[in-house]
Amino acid sequence: MTIDPGLLAGNRRPMAGYPARHFLWQVKDSVATLTLNRPERKNPLTFESYAELRDLFHQLKWADDVRAVVLHGDGGNFCSGGDVHEIIGPLIALKAPELLMFTRMTGELVKMMRVCPQPIVAAVDGVCAGAGAILAMASDMRLGTARSKTAFLFNRVGLAGCDMGACALLPRLIGQGRASELLYTGRALGGEEAERWGFFNRLCSPEEVLAQAQALAAEMAQGPAFANGITKTMLHQEWAMTVEQAIEAEAQAQAICMLTEDFSRAYHAFVAKQKPRFEGN
Repeated sequence: MTIDPGLLAGNRRPMAGYPARHFLWQVKDSVATLTLNRPERKNPLTFESYAELRDLFHQLKWADDVRAVVLHGDGGNFCSGGDVHEIIGPLIALKAPELLMFTRMTGELVKMMRVCPQPIVAAVDGVCAGAGAILAMASDMRLGTARSKTAFLFNRVGLAGCDMGACALLPRLIGQGRASELLYTGRALGGEEAERWGFFNRLCSPEEVLAQAQALAAEMAQGPAFANGITKTMLHQEWAMTVEQAIEAEAQAQAICMLTEDFSRAYHAFVAKQKPRFEGN
């Protein structure tokens, strides 16, 4: 019996031509660059852009032409969070069921970022606030600038700091005490402090942060895509495992990776004293 690969691929289709409406989207050499492009407002999010971002990261699960994603903002700022007039104002008038629909939708965006197999690199400059800070937090790696200011502002507008997974994700990045300080006070975290705390992988100049993020993404895109997807899955899932469970899960995951052609390619390239060319299978 022959199984049509298309049946197993679900919604598989190239993402290079994704018709983005609320941000810019470009794919080059298997690296996608997603640009939040409302610079006159410091790149805030709207109901529509939240939903489109959620749907895009969901579709990336079936993309075979994207191996890494760079997320950044246009005009010297990353993202100022939810648009005050287009989101915050309308939320005041909604009832509890509709508010829960909204908060679940924004949380779903973070879920989709965490479960898509591609590593995500955030290039953070300038303002990175509210939901913008969440987007950076939900990325796999973050490159920042000394002038960047990251703030989880929810407390400042009368809301809890537990928004879009912040109370689960942020302590794992910078520690419980530091995360508590940011979520209770809403104060801004400067770029140099963010690097010391481990929120940023490294600092770059404002002129170079996007290029360096793209270079890092390109390096990962040249690696074994299937195995990198497994790494991302295990980094996410092992938070809820005991050490014994994690070791067993990694044993099974690594055995699966050993069945890939990329593993064989790496061995033969090593024998031939060549650099392996991974193809993601």
